[in-house]
Amino acid sequence: MADSGKGKILVVDDDRLVLATLSHGLAQAGYEVVDADNGDDAILLAREHRPDLALLDIRMEGLSGFDVAAYLREHLHLPFMFLSAFSDEKTAEQVTALGAVAYLVKPLDISQILPTVATAMAQLRRQAGGAVAEAGASPMSGSTPAAPAASPQFGAAAPSLAGSPTSLDLVSMAVGVLMHRYSLPRQSAWQRLQRLAHEDGQGEAEQARQLLAAVELLARGHD
Repeated sequence: MADSGKGKILVVDDDRLVLATLSHGLAQAGYEVVDADNGDDAILLAREHRPDLALLDIRMEGLSGFDVAAYLREHLHLPFMFLSAFSDEKTAEQVTALGAVAYLVKPLDISQILPTVATAMAQLRRQAGGAVAEAGASPMSGSTPAAPAASPQFGAAAPSLAGSPTSLDLVSMAVGVLMHRYSLPRQSAWQRLQRLAHEDGQGEAEQARQLLAAVELLARGHD
């Protein structure tokens, strides 16, 4: 992670107005921002700057956000989240498979994005701190230190719902699905998820996991 400021973020969107708005808002919030309006430049900038997090539009000319995400995961081991106008079930499945830390559905303004970015960055810092602590621990005499566990989001193998996605990406994707299915604004979709979780006597993350599993099952039935 970046040592100074809040961290470095790569923002990728082929809509120049959206790109400028996001970049300005994130910079005003204290992040160092690198931006690109296409997938090819995004990969080049990611290789050069090694951001702490990438915010990716999905549908772009040339390389898509999914293409960029796959490269970031496989070759640079960098975390990413998606910002997209598309929240259909197939898109949600691809987001899950790639291991995004969050999935936000447009239209969005910077006040909606900043809390998710801050939460993701804090989570990534905790993961990085835990890995450093584990790697630096002194082993007991005659023992071999355990290798740090691979991140479920950014390992070589693409995770699935049967794996271990974080509570953040589970809830974000579930909210996106509810927004799409019931034509709800984000806040209403979030409240619906909370209500369902309360009615079933479980947390939002578990409710989100069950909802996404049901979506995946329905999608398989249409294959």
